Amino acid sequence: MLDTNLKDQLKAYLENLRQPIELVAALDDSAKAKELYELLTEIESLSDKITLTDDGQSDVRRPSFAINRTGSDIGVRFAGIPMGHEFTSLVLALLQVGGHPSKAAQEVIEQIQALEGDFEFETYFSLSCQNCPDVVQALNLMAVLNPGVRHTAIDGALFQDEVEQREVMAVPSIYLNGKPFANGRMTLEQILAKVDTGAEARAAEKISQKDTFEVLVIGGGPAGSAAAIYAARKGISTGIAAERFGGQVADTMGIENLISVPYTEGPKLVAAMEQHVKEYEVDIMDLQLAEKLIPAAERGLPHEVRLANGASLKARTVILSTGARWRQLGVPGEDEYRNKGVAYCPHCDGPLFKGKRVAVIGGGNSGVEAAIDLAGIVGHVTLIEFGAEMRADDVLQKKLRSLKNVEIITSGQTTEITGEAGKVNGLIYKDRNTGEDHKVSLEGVFIQIGLVPNTEWLKGDIELSQHGEVIINDRNETSIPGVFAAGDATTVPYKQIVISMGEGSKAALSAFDFLIRNEAQG
Repeated sequence: MLDTNLKDQLKAYLENLRQPIELVAALDDSAKAKELYELLTEIESLSDKITLTDDGQSDVRRPSFAINRTGSDIGVRFAGIPMGHEFTSLVLALLQVGGHPSKAAQEVIEQIQALEGDFEFETYFSLSCQNCPDVVQALNLMAVLNPGVRHTAIDGALFQDEVEQREVMAVPSIYLNGKPFANGRMTLEQILAKVDTGAEARAAEKISQKDTFEVLVIGGGPAGSAAAIYAARKGISTGIAAERFGGQVADTMGIENLISVPYTEGPKLVAAMEQHVKEYEVDIMDLQLAEKLIPAAERGLPHEVRLANGASLKARTVILSTGARWRQLGVPGEDEYRNKGVAYCPHCDGPLFKGKRVAVIGGGNSGVEAAIDLAGIVGHVTLIEFGAEMRADDVLQKKLRSLKNVEIITSGQTTEITGEAGKVNGLIYKDRNTGEDHKVSLEGVFIQIGLVPNTEWLKGDIELSQHGEVIINDRNETSIPGVFAAGDATTVPYKQIVISMGEGSKAALSAFDFLIRNEAQG
């Protein structure tokens, strides 16, 4: 299972084990069980602190295995073979169950340890899902730190019957005590905020006590991260408030156009951005959703940003970098069947539709790339493009047309997503040339029709374009003195990571220039 290089790396990591651990295998006669046993045997051979035993009695999923701290109740379970994106989750689980300390903030660790009650978490993941490891690793850590928390990570592609029974059609999908808890990427802090009911009020009280910032960045994507770094490097007090650090980048798979970085993936880039921001004295306020901008009454006085939890932040300058989100079709059935066949992340959810029929809505680069990826997993892909021609790059269109299990429909307007028994069973589209309606029977719909800026909260307070983007000039200035904006939420053309980083840097420099030319008042 593991090549020589990977074995050597893992052996070096396992030297950090502080306490003995047991790998308890629950196997059956399947080929996957044999692969799993081979993996576990290789891991056991790499450290004298690891023993491998067979669980032939307990009623658990098979094939699966537990990682237990010897002589204690501490442990986690993987149902499946955690390779691919989940290999890091496996390594961290081995280390943390074996007593190696987590890098989580001390206040977060204490919050986990203080949780009271029984929490039985189950997470369905896919090996190609770049968002799943964050959830798996967060819940594994909680299980290691608090004996009242237990966690099983389940490969949905390996346990198809269970996935069908629970109607899991998107990953990561989290269950708590047998009931749906959450879907999609979540950080450790987000999970804690949901189970610890008093967390939000404590955070709001703490935030409201903060002093006025000289620069306050709203949004933690590439633009926001760059803005925070450039501002902090000027030696001025800088804060960054974000609903989710990393923003849309965290949902991006392969990134091949970031200059000097031939290839990376969204979650890796987000981790690197956050670590870079932490190199400076930046007050990072994660899980904070901005709800209202209150401009300064006059130049020199601070602006105010009200948050959804009731807290308020004040700053002499504000940089808006709230990014964008997936654009929705806005047709009947889309909301009703979200995560029940309607999906937006082909890399995450594609494996759950193995051998089935799906549609991709959108003929731009993202839509065509999604169709190409899905064609290697599902039974059949129907791509529907609203325009008369696809808009993707020629090289992508050529690849798509070479695939035998793909049908391309142009001049098609999707008008409804249909379903029964709580899940998608098809869609209806109108031929824009003839006006005729057509029904396509399928099990999944992947929507890839671009992005919409996260600026609804700014309406009426700042000048926006007809598309809802914050209008800026070449210095990233908005219609409000002292308020700047950068990235995908603005009118800057070409929504690209590298462009957002440059725009965020430029906005911070403009904010600094504003500060040195305008004295503070009040």
